[in-house]
Amino acid sequence: MKQKNITRPSSLLLMLESRAILELGLCFTAVPILQNLANFPKGDGHPVLVLPGFTASDLSTKVLRSFLTELGYEAYPWRLGRNLAQYEELEILMHERVHWLRKRYKRKVSLIGWSLGGVYAREIAREMPDDIRQVITLGSPFAGIREDNNAEWIYEILTGRKIQDISPELIERTIKPPPVPTTAIFSRSDGVVSWKCCIEQEEGPTTENIEVLGSHCGLGHNPMVLMHIAERLAQPEGQWKPFREKQKTNKASKVELVA
Repeated sequence: MKQKNITRPSSLLLMLESRAILELGLCFTAVPILQNLANFPKGDGHPVLVLPGFTASDLSTKVLRSFLTELGYEAYPWRLGRNLAQYEELEILMHERVHWLRKRYKRKVSLIGWSLGGVYAREIAREMPDDIRQVITLGSPFAGIREDNNAEWIYEILTGRKIQDISPELIERTIKPPPVPTTAIFSRSDGVVSWKCCIEQEEGPTTENIEVLGSHCGLGHNPMVLMHIAERLAQPEGQWKPFREKQKTNKASKVELVA
């Protein structure tokens, strides 16, 4: 059953996905400046596995991984070719990848998933929570993977399956947040999937939604997204707090200083 008030993004928003090219250029020019002005928090060296979106490969996440490496994280691609919506076939391989990183660095692994990659990341964290530090999703339609979207026709051509045929059990499971700290980054001007499908229905102590301005195809190199990712990953293990709470704390501290 489809959810009410959720429709695929308009044709105008889909055409505006060409913004991703401009956002990539902005990334190369803005990030060095932001690094000097905003002073991105340095990484603590823990491993970060980055999963690409539907039909995309590790090439699409290279800018993001290079950014994380420069900050001091051990950023890794998934190395499983293009993401063609074959989770069942790749599930064991993704688990092995996480186990390898956990064993090599003796640290929990953070997962960042772009679009469908974020749906995968949440499932991995659900299945092996003891190995996962946190999950960050970028425009991932985990709350409505069966809803109308502008990638549906590609999915049906490549898989030979109808998006409406996805099992209700899987739908129900993907909506529920995994048992680890989870950040859902989304854009209301997403031209591929409805932003309403990319957010937690209820935020809580370990779940949050962060809104940015930009395209779906540019989320992986959007300067604002990179800033949020850097801040989220920099939290000490076991001391994760929602961004909204940290904002409140910072505002309270400023008030105290003024007083």
